[in-house]
Amino acid sequence: MSQTPPPSGTKTLLHNCGLIDGTGAPRIPDGAVLIDDTRIAWAGPAADLPPDAADATRVDLRGNTVCPGFFDCHVHFALPGRSGSVLDRALRPPSYLTLQLIERLRVTVENGVTTARDLMGVDAGVRQAVADGLIAGPRLLVAVEMLSQTAGHADFHLPSGIDLGPLIGGRLVDSVDAVRRRVRTLITAGADVIKVASSGGVASPNDQPEWLGMRTELIRAAVEEGQAYGGRPVAAHAIGYAGIKAAVDAGVHSVEHGYALDDELRAQMVAQGTYLVPTLLETLHDVEVSPTARDKSRRWHEQAQQAVGASAAAGVKIAVGTDAGLSPDHGTNLTELGLLVRYGGLTPMEAIVAGTRTSAELCGLADELGTLQAGKLADVVVVRGNPLDDIDALGRPENILAVLKEGKPVQNRGGLLP
Repeated sequence: MSQTPPPSGTKTLLHNCGLIDGTGAPRIPDGAVLIDDTRIAWAGPAADLPPDAADATRVDLRGNTVCPGFFDCHVHFALPGRSGSVLDRALRPPSYLTLQLIERLRVTVENGVTTARDLMGVDAGVRQAVADGLIAGPRLLVAVEMLSQTAGHADFHLPSGIDLGPLIGGRLVDSVDAVRRRVRTLITAGADVIKVASSGGVASPNDQPEWLGMRTELIRAAVEEGQAYGGRPVAAHAIGYAGIKAAVDAGVHSVEHGYALDDELRAQMVAQGTYLVPTLLETLHDVEVSPTARDKSRRWHEQAQQAVGASAAAGVKIAVGTDAGLSPDHGTNLTELGLLVRYGGLTPMEAIVAGTRTSAELCGLADELGTLQAGKLADVVVVRGNPLDDIDALGRPENILAVLKEGKPVQNRGGLLP
């Protein structure tokens, strides 16, 4: 265990609770977490409390369980989920869309996601507004846009001639030089991660998931520019085999979806340390933006559910993402953990680790987040009962009793916090 940081004078002791620390260690039935201002000072069995816990404000969690703050590594806060349509963005003034965005951020953090990676649709200003406390929401990493070739997943030209791409964050790049310029522009705009679409998609109108949506040399250019300018990782939307292979061969940091992975590509991902973000929650609902999208989603979702177990068994690093906003509703994110158990064969503890430590590693935040260990930021979620007994309970908001972000309460549904 790392050294306890020096006290700041603002201490809180969460006690009378089960403790799941995110490392994969067994749940501690009688645990405690000592928070000093914004950081964790100590976590472990209550019997081993350090002496400096004596002057902390004590908070009795009544036998419920504390977990690290969870991650969702694939969200779209600019999109409405099942409650609306992408076309709504063309029918509303920007001020209305901003207020919708604020509500989506709030409901997400209040239901246990304290860090999220938005992979298309919001800019660095939203990230800064959350960081500065102007609005409530999970800590954000943003891609700003999604890049693809013409007739790829970022091409939202409709038969009518209307182009929805600029409304939702799609950008077309058809040459290596165009990719390099656009990646640099996105980095200047504050992008934390570069999103490419190496395969076609389900919601897009002009392609199919099995099509190659962005060629290897274009993806490799994005990877090279990202590395050259601050080590920005590249996340690849990749559903069909051709797109997954192009992305993995180009050296992306993460494959999003990965429905058509085969054993050879899985072995390559393991060797390269490439992460998989399966987004199983998205596969529970037909994508209703158009009849074509609905037909595509029905065809591909069963394959997605069958594929993730083989990827986990092969040792591919699994992080948690949901595609919330596309078809899943915002705030339902932690339903993904139960799906990783049901379809991926993970144990409940492995699913929790995927949503905490592994996702923090994917996002480059493992030094600060992802586990309840001394010195890390105090992102804490209080869960009703023992989630290892019912992992699906995490996906039901009534079971997320309290959420702290950097030691400050952002939700106290169970009335447990002062």
